[in-house]
Amino acid sequence: MKISFSTLGCPGWSWEDMLSTAKDIGFDGVEVRGIGNELYVPKVKHFSNDNIELTKKKLSKIGLEIPCLTSACFLFDKENIDKHIKEGIDYINLAEKLGTPYIRVLGDAQPQPSDIDIDFVVKNLKNLAAAAKEKGVKLLVETNGVFADSKVMKSLLDKVDSDSVGVLWDIHHPVRFFNESLEYTYGNLKEHICFVHIKDSIMMDGTVKYKMTGYGDIPVKQAVELLNQNGYNGYVSLEWVKRWCLDLEEPGIVFAHFAGYMKSII
Repeated sequence: MKISFSTLGCPGWSWEDMLSTAKDIGFDGVEVRGIGNELYVPKVKHFSNDNIELTKKKLSKIGLEIPCLTSACFLFDKENIDKHIKEGIDYINLAEKLGTPYIRVLGDAQPQPSDIDIDFVVKNLKNLAAAAKEKGVKLLVETNGVFADSKVMKSLLDKVDSDSVGVLWDIHHPVRFFNESLEYTYGNLKEHICFVHIKDSIMMDGTVKYKMTGYGDIPVKQAVELLNQNGYNGYVSLEWVKRWCLDLEEPGIVFAHFAGYMKSII
């Protein structure tokens, strides 16, 4: 099992800061969800045609990977679907160039479930999956919103029926919003889980309050142990949502704590 952090957790850092911290603390990779003020990863200067080979060489030299490009490709957004399909294609093309195996896409916008036309998501996911297959990359739908209900997610995967589509298991959302046990979620999705997001939280006055790993009531340790016991050898990635919640603790502290916490379990 390998560990990474999402760049969502360090919005004020440069790419160089991210790489040096990841190497120094002992991470295996960096999940890219924007750098600096640029959230649209294909537009990040380090991944431009002029710079991408240099970026790849630097990553290889220091022993780091980019295991997942995390897009805001909203496959449910009927009003803007052409824009989102284009985003998906842009991310697919970049992933092929980088040698990154996975791209996160979303079937629902917010962690809390909303009213989604699932058949519309199925249609768009099928179309994008065909493009992903051509480039040898895989789209991962996150257990987010209505798709944090693992039965709904399993139904989506069955309808799409593509080897180029899998699951990004955010362990937080099925527990927090659907009260699912880890065993239930894993039992429904285990054949499709390719990447894992780690978040911890507590509920305070009816609101989710994110906490450092192990300081909330999400069963993070048990989730990692469950994955370990079942031979999962992919990434578990810290999604510290500091870009959206600036009052959260600073990334240097949180990332180091996460790395130590994960390694003690793994």
